[in-house]
Parts: sequence; C-alpha cells; structure tokens
Amino acid sequence: MRSAILKTALSALIVVLLGSAPAQAASKPDTFPLPNGFQPEGIAIGPGPYAYFGSRATGDIYRADLRTGKGAVVSKGPGTQSLGLKTDGRGRLFVAGGNAGNARVVDLRTGQVLKSYQLATGTSFVNDVILAGGDAYFTDSANPVLYKLELGRGGALPEQAVTIPLSGAIQYTTGNNANGIAPSPDHRSLLIVQSNVGKLFEVDPSSGVTTEVDLGGELLTNGDGLLLDGRTLYAVLNRANTIAVIALARDGASGKIVKRLTDTRFDVPTTVAAHGHRLYLPNARFTTPPTPDTTYDVVAVKP
Repeated sequence: MRSAILKTALSALIVVLLGSAPAQAASKPDTFPLPNGFQPEGIAIGPGPYAYFGSRATGDIYRADLRTGKGAVVSKGPGTQSLGLKTDGRGRLFVAGGNAGNARVVDLRTGQVLKSYQLATGTSFVNDVILAGGDAYFTDSANPVLYKLELGRGGALPEQAVTIPLSGAIQYTTGNNANGIAPSPDHRSLLIVQSNVGKLFEVDPSSGVTTEVDLGGELLTNGDGLLLDGRTLYAVLNRANTIAVIALARDGASGKIVKRLTDTRFDVPTTVAAHGHRLYLPNARFTTPPTPDTTYDVVAVKP
C-alpha cells in the first residue's frame, strides 16, 4: 500500500513539473506580412532582432520583430520614397530618398529625422546606401555619381554631402544604372551593381574611378541590393526572383557566381539583409500594379 501511495505521489509530481515547464519557443517565421499598400524596397537589420523597411509610396519606416514577424510604423515618411536603408551602431537609420534626390538620417528610438540632405536637383534616383570606412555612401541610378556623408568624431553628421563623380569603366545608359552598393572584402574599395547592363564595378571611394569586376562573362542583370559576408557577395536579381551568390577575390577585382538561390515565395525581391543563419528579403512586387490594398511580405531563406 505504501509503495502504491509513493508511486501515485511521484506520478502527480511529474505531471505538475511537466505542466509547469516552459513551452519551447516558437520558431521564427519564414514569411511575415507588411502593411497593405506599403510598397517595400529597402531592408536593414539590427541592432537586435529587428528589421526596418522603407516604403516607396509614403517613405514610412516600418519595424518588424524577426522573432514574431509583428511590427509597426516607427517613423512617418515625408510623402516621398524611402529606398535603400542601413543602420549604424548609434541607433540611427540612413535612408536613400529615391526620386526625391535626397537622404535622411532617422533616430531609431524616436522616429524623428535627425538631418536631411538634398543630394541632387533635377532628375535623380538616390537608390541605395552603405556605411563604410566610417562614412555613408549613396548611389544615384540616374546620375554617375556617389554621394558621401563624411561622418565626424563620434559619428557626427556633416552639414552637407560631398558629390563624387564616377569615372572609368562604368558607362551610364538608359534605364536603372548604379543600384546596390557594398564594401569590397578588403574594405579598400566599394562595389556597385549596374542593374540595366548587369555588370559589377569596383569603385575607389576617394576618386570615384571604377573598374569592372571580372565575373567570367556572367551578368547580374536586374541586380539590386548587395550584401557582403566575408568574401561572399549576395546580389539580388529582382525581376529574375534570384539571389546570385558570388565568391570574390579578397581585393574584389574578380569573382565567380557559385550558386543561384531561388524560392517559390519570391515576388520581385529587391534587397537583402542577414540575421542569424537566414537572409531576409522584402517582396517589392514590381510586376503587380500597386493599390492601397495590395499585399506585401518578407521572406527568409537559408543561404
């Protein structure tokens, strides 16, 4: 009898302990929605498991928690585009302003614009941004220049931007020219992709002189956002619904496409950012006419 009572008590204790044990954390979503009508383009991730997206429609900045996929608008836009995005370690978001020809820097804590820069007048398309060598560089798909924000001590924002003319191998033609931008593996130069001709160029950030990166004759047509990880460059080919994975030489002068990643969930992804062992891409859906009710989402893939 005593043995039976002990067994019963032990079984009850096990049930209580199992019942009180914390449930395993749900896995991060592989796909999550953005607001209807948002028209996303750029993505930046960090600090922490938070992703930021810019709207082509209004310039709003949306923040999503990658652990849940839920989010909200954290900075109201100016009514013009927000395209390429990059965050720094000081709680700031650098935003490329598209056809408004501008850039702005947003405080991630408050959503307030810390400073705006009118980079160009007339026809322009400020498309993407990278933080490299302590400065910020922006591409312009309509004009053969880079715009540079020379950050001061402690990341102090300058009063105005510097325009760096592009020369050398790159030749602007009709359509979308310089687009995504990334540092070279040795961090001595910058890499930019020219969407309309599918070429990758190395740029001297001090002079603007460009040389074509030797990809063995392969092209990156519709190349958009770039992401460097060590000596691996991920190039989003938006309308091809593909990520070209490129193994680069250390100096960035040459490379080889070693893989092309595709996914049935891709619907004209434009840019890419990494968190953990995943790549995250917003679907811009350029081939779908935008309306206030058009749905948009973000997909995660393993490289």
